[in-house]
Amino acid sequence: MSVIVVEFLTLDGVVEDPDGSGGTAAGGWAFRHGPEAVAGDKFRLGELLDTGVLLFGRTTWELFAKLWPGRSGEFPDRLNAAAKLVASRTLEDVTAWQNSVLLRGDLVDAVEREERDVIVIGSVGVAQTLGRRGLVDEYRLLVFPSVAGEGRRLFDGAAPADLRLVSTTQAGPAVLSTYRTR
Repeated sequence: MSVIVVEFLTLDGVVEDPDGSGGTAAGGWAFRHGPEAVAGDKFRLGELLDTGVLLFGRTTWELFAKLWPGRSGEFPDRLNAAAKLVASRTLEDVTAWQNSVLLRGDLVDAVEREERDVIVIGSVGVAQTLGRRGLVDEYRLLVFPSVAGEGRRLFDGAAPADLRLVSTTQAGPAVLSTYRTR
């Protein structure tokens, strides 16, 4: 089992509000590069969507649950069919998006018990918690040529670490870089 974190981020490391739905001053930075910049399987999840489990925090899950169920095509169909875990202390109903299950109990314990590959999409708080506990095996970071100036950063509060670059590929206006922690 591996834990893979996938994130959109700016050149200055901001992950907050890539689509502008959060209403931040710099929000929408990923979508300003056009729809093709964010469309499809940019993170090359492929078969992981069939065999792994997606892990979302409440905010990201609520946003995705509004957007994805109404979409179709190769990638949306696979994303919609994927198994999903939702980490939330406040949600009680996750039936708005098929194959979603509310994660009960402690996040770290649940991830440590999981037998499938775990893919954290967005969900910065979840990614940070797992990263601080040394549970993230891989980061797939889609870096957009924007500078937000301020906002939440993926590695805020993280311990110093050296990651191993596995690959870098241009994805439209952005660059997808994959790093392993071990």
